[in-house]
Amino acid sequence: MSTDPSSPSPWRFIPTLYFGEGVPNVIISTVAVVLYKKLGIDNNQITAWTSFLYLPWVLKMFWGPLVDIYATKRTWILTTQFAMCCCLSLVALSLQLPNFFFISLAAFTLGAFVSATYDIATDGFYMLALNSEQQAFFVGIRSLFYRLAMLFGSGFLLVLAGYLENKLNYHTALSWSMTIGFAALIFAILFIYHRFTLPFPESQKTNKLPPAATSIPFWQIIKTYFQQGKIGAILAFILLYRFGEAMLLKVAALFLVDEVAQGGLGLSTDEFGLVYGTYGVLSLIIGGILGGVLIARYGLRKCLLPMALALNLPNIFYVYLAYYKPGLLLIYPLVSLEQFGYGLGFTAFSVYLMYICQGEYKTSHYAISTGLMALGLMLPGAISGTIQKSLGYPLFFVLVCLLTIPGIITIFFIPLAEEKLDK
Repeated sequence: MSTDPSSPSPWRFIPTLYFGEGVPNVIISTVAVVLYKKLGIDNNQITAWTSFLYLPWVLKMFWGPLVDIYATKRTWILTTQFAMCCCLSLVALSLQLPNFFFISLAAFTLGAFVSATYDIATDGFYMLALNSEQQAFFVGIRSLFYRLAMLFGSGFLLVLAGYLENKLNYHTALSWSMTIGFAALIFAILFIYHRFTLPFPESQKTNKLPPAATSIPFWQIIKTYFQQGKIGAILAFILLYRFGEAMLLKVAALFLVDEVAQGGLGLSTDEFGLVYGTYGVLSLIIGGILGGVLIARYGLRKCLLPMALALNLPNIFYVYLAYYKPGLLLIYPLVSLEQFGYGLGFTAFSVYLMYICQGEYKTSHYAISTGLMALGLMLPGAISGTIQKSLGYPLFFVLVCLLTIPGIITIFFIPLAEEKLDK
């Protein structure tokens, strides 16, 4: 990017770009689960349908090159932000209709494809608009604002919906329409703001694309990825490391808000927003930061197993919560500790995915790894509600604890070369 002093500072657009990247992700993955539960949808339908909303993030590596070939990253960003505003507006309006479930689900599905495309365009724009020094400096800033988006979505939006419903006595559907409508308004503001603040990176001003962009070596990329040493163990690790957590992810939210008579804890929407979406997300952020510090100091080879245990052992807290149903004073710390452990364990997992992606196609290989990671979340999540309905919450959480074992076992078989991981 030009060093012209008149060029806008990255501080003007990087925080808002990555805040905008995080908001739809958390709305589709977390907020939608609580929304449907409060509107009376069955657990098995919620977990099955909302889990398949991960599919665009599984498949995005296949249309990523199209974002390079057609139009500029700036154009893609503005287009997807406007489209996200429309998708969320459609969700908000559909909640007032008798057949809201399938209409809103279709809007969320379209929004998931839009969000995945926005991710591709934003990350590409980041590399074009910032020089190498700026990229290194702002990597922590973009991560921070992505996490703040999670806090906004699963914390503020849920508290807002609960406040409208419980304190102002609005109808549940109207409360959620206003909440999702507010999120749509945020994207309208982001679209207008970025229309005037996003720079035009010099490499895209002429709209001339590099020759390589028209001949993407798809099969070579895929072939070299699956030719890695111990690829079987690597694939098992990616798919099984978070298997228990993937089963827990959707059902945990449902358990916290489900009625006591149905085996849940009966939290209101705003209580859930504070327990899981605010204190839980803050604990997740702290765990992620600490995990990065520990890996930088001791190396991943020494940290991976302890952090995997930190991810999985706290799942037993949900067994306790399901059997004994304590009050809020105990729910807060137990959920926060579970999310803290999740932050530690997920950081180790993410670092390993980066280390196995080496060589000429490392960016594309990382996209394949993250796509497989999303697949490992989508499939267990899709069946988790049906299993929970058959077993009940207590036995389901016991099963979740048992399903963490295969992922831990895979750690002993994956390549963990010291020269790659501890330097």
